[in-house]
Amino acid sequence: MTISDYIASLIEQMLEEGGGEVEMRRSDLATRVGCVPSQINYVITSRFTPERGYITESRRGGGGYIRIVRKSMTRDDRLMHYFHATGDTIAQNEAFAFISNMLGSGIITEREASVIGTAVSDRALSSLPPLSRNRVRADILRHIILTLIR
Repeated sequence: MTISDYIASLIEQMLEEGGGEVEMRRSDLATRVGCVPSQINYVITSRFTPERGYITESRRGGGGYIRIVRKSMTRDDRLMHYFHATGDTIAQNEAFAFISNMLGSGIITEREASVIGTAVSDRALSSLPPLSRNRVRADILRHIILTLIR
């Protein structure tokens, strides 16, 4: 188990004990784990994200804290988050990250992920001028997401 996995599991445990909400000091958790506070930041920003059903609030300074709340989100709520997060343009690696997150949270199947990934790949968009690909990719991804919403 990596240090990031260990930190994430500790935070998950704290969320369970706190009924879906936890407030902690970054430095206290870092001391408990034996790492630097920036490692705590990394885990929170990469694993406790809105698309995974979490709301985070951070206050810095001497009395600083981090609050994480597990939000119950429906499948359609999560899809709408991805729809809005896509924006007017999206790079291939960002689109692939969205697809991976949707797959990981059970919103789409492996087959759907594969099809969507192929549709938004640079290879599929190779006939377009490079400057147009990210705009067209965003259009395609947003339309697919809208189709997935029931």
